[in-house]
Amino acid sequence: MANVMVEDTTFEDDQLAAMTIEDIVRATRLLDNEIRILKEEMSRTNLELDSYKEKIKENQEKIKLNKQLPYLVGNIVEILEMNPEDEAEEDGANIDLDSQRKGKCVVLKTSTRQTIFLPVVGLVDPDNLKPGDLVGVNKDSYLILDTLPSEYDSRVKAMEVDEKPTEDYNDIGGLEKQASFILWTCSFEAFMIQELVEAIVLPMTHKERFQKLGVRPPKGVLLYGPPGTGKTLMARACAAQTNATFLKLAGPQLVQMFIGDGAKLVRDAFQLAKEKSPCIIFIDEIDAIGTKRFDSEVSGDREVQRTMLELLNQLDGFSSDDRIKVIAATNRADILDPALMRSGRLDRKIEFPHPTEEARARILQIHSRKMNVHPDVNFEELARSTDDFNGAQLKAVCVEAGMLALRRDATEVNHEDFNEGIIQAFSSEYLKFSEKILHPFSRLSPSPGFKLLPEPRLPFRHLYRDDDAVTARTTDDDALSFDLQGNGEGTNDAALSFDML
Repeated sequence: MANVMVEDTTFEDDQLAAMTIEDIVRATRLLDNEIRILKEEMSRTNLELDSYKEKIKENQEKIKLNKQLPYLVGNIVEILEMNPEDEAEEDGANIDLDSQRKGKCVVLKTSTRQTIFLPVVGLVDPDNLKPGDLVGVNKDSYLILDTLPSEYDSRVKAMEVDEKPTEDYNDIGGLEKQASFILWTCSFEAFMIQELVEAIVLPMTHKERFQKLGVRPPKGVLLYGPPGTGKTLMARACAAQTNATFLKLAGPQLVQMFIGDGAKLVRDAFQLAKEKSPCIIFIDEIDAIGTKRFDSEVSGDREVQRTMLELLNQLDGFSSDDRIKVIAATNRADILDPALMRSGRLDRKIEFPHPTEEARARILQIHSRKMNVHPDVNFEELARSTDDFNGAQLKAVCVEAGMLALRRDATEVNHEDFNEGIIQAFSSEYLKFSEKILHPFSRLSPSPGFKLLPEPRLPFRHLYRDDDAVTARTTDDDALSFDLQGNGEGTNDAALSFDML
């Protein structure tokens, strides 16, 4: 149905049929006039649009001219809200326009140690600014031209692990409790390590589970145990299962020469973790800064204690963040400060003991799974021959076995190669024993009836010490007794070396 609008009046087909020719001509002229007016309005609008575009282009050129580098670096001190209606209006012609502006104003301090008040912020939305932000300002007008990234110590930036670790939980063996595999039913199925995953991974990947139960997950985990038992490997595998940022710190890194430098490193590390949250911070050898506090007149000891206090503050202070998880590892959990071990900081403690016989067999299989191993290799027998070996030593056994097979130009690694690899690993341990125990005792007089044996091929498995003698036994139950009734420097060196072992 056709409609005709004339002076806000709609005419339908029936009405048009009832109109005379003069009425139709008059309505047509009105429509023509309206079309002409609309065309003139559109032409005027296009001219205004072109004028605005020209002004925008000119302003962009001015902005480009004013934004020429270098900027002057400034620091936001305070953001003020201006309300000119609250103040009495000024009379007369001399009216300060800046005082009549509404909105937010900024107080900033420049790198030239000048404090500037800006009634007009500049090119940055003041709602996106907060005290402490770094900004780039014009060196003449001091208008804020751009925001700058947060400033961090270069040593802290180097702590971020850019490449995601490739280890997974299948690379970990011999941790029955720590590596007990459980299956979580959710949008995807994955095997996870129970002890560490519950505290670190699940709060990041399945946060809704904790919210549904009203449970607050642990803030940190302490991994402790002898060297070579897989603490760092567990942390890398945990980081590989999440999309979180991974920061790796070493305890000795935080021990600095200048006062406050170590605490600043800790503060910057947690600030970087908060910016890149969710984040996992792994602190290896935390006993370097986390030892029990004591009265000391040495400035270095006090600085280490101040660094630990900053770590305690970051773990559960006013600025703590639940999206940041901390994994700490140490070989000496007995010397850590109780304040660091209490609940609310490092809530969960996971022990990494020496692997059992079954665990040693599993570790040998893991490290040799990519090797061309002969089917007759008996890993259970090899595990019985590697008593008191840790994971790192078992890996060394596999490497030595492969090197021996390569030396004899073989295509497979057989059982004898692994036996020789165990002997090689034993030999490295024996060298350490020889340097610390046998060399000092070489200057002492042996016990009556004692005959000095040649250096055994295997290391000493058991050591016994009483008031007068030290007995070292090999796996063959051969005993070497050393008389401690020496004199002078030799006796002291021998006793000291035995204590060091």
